[in-house]
Amino acid sequence: MSEVYQAERTISAVLKEQKQVDDVIRRLLDRGVPKDHLSVMGRNFQSETRISGFITKRDVILGGLRTGAVFGSLFGSFLSLLTGVGVLFIPFVGPIVAAGPIGAVLLGAASGAIAGSAGAGLVSVLMALGMPEEKAAIYQTRLQAGEFLLMVEIPSDRTGEFQLLLESAGAEEIHTSDKILDRPCTGLCKSPEDLSPEIRAHLSEEAQQVFIKQYNATLTETSDESTSEKSAWDVVHQQFDEDEKGIFSKQKVSV
Repeated sequence: MSEVYQAERTISAVLKEQKQVDDVIRRLLDRGVPKDHLSVMGRNFQSETRISGFITKRDVILGGLRTGAVFGSLFGSFLSLLTGVGVLFIPFVGPIVAAGPIGAVLLGAASGAIAGSAGAGLVSVLMALGMPEEKAAIYQTRLQAGEFLLMVEIPSDRTGEFQLLLESAGAEEIHTSDKILDRPCTGLCKSPEDLSPEIRAHLSEEAQQVFIKQYNATLTETSDESTSEKSAWDVVHQQFDEDEKGIFSKQKVSV
């Protein structure tokens, strides 16, 4: 029986080219890192599809994209291997493609720290994840310049192994923090308090209960948290519409 992957730290790094990111992602997956512990952000992803109208949080859901316009051939390559691909506009940086659990964090922050042009942009979000302000500012600047930010959640006792892997791939500005990204639930959700803040913030109390019920039902059947989260969001979207604040609170009327 294989060991359970226990993520305890997040190691982050900048990569200059998409080819490097693709290579590193595949190497990390080969080393046993689950895809839902990998996050990538960047502006200049190659695409066969022209994207127009980079968008607000209303166009993004935590389990992926609600509209098919920016999916499939758009992301190709390694992004199709990761969970929760989304696109949103971040002040001071511009339109960002975010793949992996960082997408959920950014979406949750879209109504807070990164929403206003006078805010601290991505820096404030990264600082909340345990990064020093100086390092977070460097990451934001490098993203602005068209480079890529990779974040990998790792076991503490494998920190050296993954740092060497990133260094050998040409990664720069490597940083390790003792925090990992919030998850909606670890195991079954017993109450709304078990939901991560960014999920809770986008659901009314009634929608939270719907989310939890469906999440638990799917998790009991599949033991897969990613599948359970997607199933929960699908049911929320079937039963609720968003209000003007982007919160799923309007019960749909059955025809």
